[in-house]
Order: sequence, then C-alpha cells, then structure tokens
Amino acid sequence: MPDLKGELLAVLFAAGRPVGLKELKALDYPEEALLRALAALERDLEAGHLGVALERVAGGWRLVVHQKALPAVERVLKPSPPRLSKAALEVLALVAYHQPVSRAELEAMRGKSVEGVLESLLERGLVRVVGEKEAPGRPKLYGTTERFLEVFGLESLDDLPPLEDGPPLLLRG
Repeated sequence: MPDLKGELLAVLFAAGRPVGLKELKALDYPEEALLRALAALERDLEAGHLGVALERVAGGWRLVVHQKALPAVERVLKPSPPRLSKAALEVLALVAYHQPVSRAELEAMRGKSVEGVLESLLERGLVRVVGEKEAPGRPKLYGTTERFLEVFGLESLDDLPPLEDGPPLLLRG
C-alpha cells in the first residue's frame, strides 16, 4: 500500500483538480485497493503535518491546503478568492436549488432580470446550458457545473444545505 499511496499522492498533486475513481483505475489496482489507499492517505494527511489534506469533491479527490497551513499560504501568496456579487450568488443559489431552470423562471423567482448575471456565471463556468424546455420558443435550461462543486467544496448537489432550514446562506443578506 505505501507505493500505491505515493502514486495516488503524485497523481493528485500533478492533476491540480479533482480526480475520479474511474481515472484512478488507470493505475491498474483493484477498486477496493484504491479506495483503501485513498482512505489511508486521507488519515495520513489529516493531522496537517505535511500542510495538505485530501478532499472529496465533485465526484473525485483533490489535494487542498490544510487548515493549519492556511496562514502561511496567505502570508506568502496573498491569494484573493474569486469574488461573486450578491446578485451572482442569488442567481447561482436559485440555479443550484431549482435546476434545470429557465431564465424566465429565474427572473420570476428573483423579481429582476438575470441576463447579465447569468452570462457572467456562464463565463466563469459555474453554470451551463443543460437542455431546452418543452415549451414555445424552446427556452434554454440552466444547471450548475462540476466547477461549481469544486469552487464550493461540494462532492455533489446532495451536499447543499436543505431548504427546510430556511433560505440558503447564499441568499441571506
């Protein structure tokens, strides 16, 4: 297993993005061995001694900066997280919770035009066209992307907070 953990660590480091089990099977190990090695690697990195952690996101695994190492990374690299306007967060939350959804439906829920905001979310790769509605004019239907899951650290849409708990945090102002 130590060799497999090393191989997995190298692949995840080099990828710089989430890597799914389907891709990892190219290492020619049984699926059970891959999953055991990923779990062991996650435990090894959990304490933060190496400054990275293994995160399950968007249907795969990726390396991220461990919480303990964040202050050092911020001091040296001074990262600026991507900013989304309040309007963009509102529209993104509506898409995430109501997908597939048309522009007209988004505008009805929001009570304002979403055209510019929706275009911005499309350009950022957080939203995509997922089909057309069976209605006159065949309006486009929108949904979230894998990038959305990555940016918000979600493994799947099932990880979104439930709506029963009140409005999503993205909509609270």
